[in-house]
Amino acid sequence: MTAIFRHVGLPLVLAGGLTFGASTLTAQAEEVTIRYLASQGGIAPHELADYLGYYKDAGIKLDRVGYAKGGPESLFALASGSVDLGSAATPAVLNSIASGNDFVAAYPSNGVNATVKSTFYVLNDSPIHDIKDLAGKTIAINTLGAHLDYTVREAFHKAGLPETSANLVTVPGPQLEQTLRSRQVDVAAIGYWQQTFGGALLKTGGVRGIFTDQEVLGDIAGGFIVLRRDFIAAHPDTAAAFVAGAAKASDWANAHPDEARATLADILKARGENPDIAQYWQGFGLRAGAATEPHDLTFWIDTLERGGKIAKGKLKVEDILFNPKIKTAAK
Repeated sequence: MTAIFRHVGLPLVLAGGLTFGASTLTAQAEEVTIRYLASQGGIAPHELADYLGYYKDAGIKLDRVGYAKGGPESLFALASGSVDLGSAATPAVLNSIASGNDFVAAYPSNGVNATVKSTFYVLNDSPIHDIKDLAGKTIAINTLGAHLDYTVREAFHKAGLPETSANLVTVPGPQLEQTLRSRQVDVAAIGYWQQTFGGALLKTGGVRGIFTDQEVLGDIAGGFIVLRRDFIAAHPDTAAAFVAGAAKASDWANAHPDEARATLADILKARGENPDIAQYWQGFGLRAGAATEPHDLTFWIDTLERGGKIAKGKLKVEDILFNPKIKTAAK
C-alpha cells in the first residue's frame, strides 16, 4: 500500500499536526462532480466551502444526493459507488478500512473540544447522575458502530464496567428530543455534529447533561471525510483542491462565527430544513487549517486493537491520511 499523509502547502510535522494551506486552491481545467450524502441539521466544511465559492476555480461541483442517518450508511454508499465521498466517525472509518475498503481519510469533518462536543442528556428527574448509573439503561444514539457508540464503550471501559453495559438504540437526530421527553429512552446522546438539536433541547429545558465525549476522549478529531483511493488516483488535483477548500472554509467559520451561523441557516432553508436551529451551531471544532494530529487516529487504533476489532499492527496512520504531494494508485 502506498503511504499517504495529509498535507497541503506546509511541511509535514507529525508532532505538531498536519495542516492545510490555501495555496492548493488553483484553477484547474478538469471539472469533477462529487456526489455526497448530507447530515440533517448541520453541514460539513466542504459544503460551506462550496457555498462560499471556494471550489469555482477548481472545477469542483458538489451534488447532494440525499441524507445519511449516520457514518456507516455513508461509508456503505461510498463503497458501493453511490457517492464519491463518505463522512463517518473515526472508529467507523478505521473498521471500514480494516475490512478491506480502499479508503483514504481526506480531512477531519469535525472535532471535539471544550466548545464543540457530544453530550449525553437525561431528564431532570432521572436517577442517572454519572456513567456508572448507565448500566442497564437505554441510550439513544444516531447510529451503531460510530462515534457515540464507541464513546459509550470507552466511558464504560474507563469506569471499570463491561463495554456493553447499556442498551443502545438508534434514533434520528430530529427525533432525539421527543424520544427522551416521552421517556422511550433513559438517555439521549446529542453528537458534536448535532449541536443544533442540542441547543433546541436546552432551550426547552428540563434536561441535564451527565457527561460529554470531551470528558472521555479529550480534544480529538471526531470523524473524517473519506475518499476512495481510486478517486484520488484519477483526480489528484481535484482531491487536493477539495481538501484545501474545506480547510479554508473551516478557518473562515472559526473567524466569523456569526456569519457562519447565518450561512448555515441559509443552507438549511434551501434544503427544506428548519433554519432556526442554526443559532445553536458552535462551529466545526477543528484546529486551524483543519489540522490532524496522530492522536486523532492512534487513540482509536489502540482502542480497536484492545477490543479485538482489528488485528494489532494492521492499520498505520501513514497509510490512512491523504497527502496530495504523494502519487497514489488504487490497489
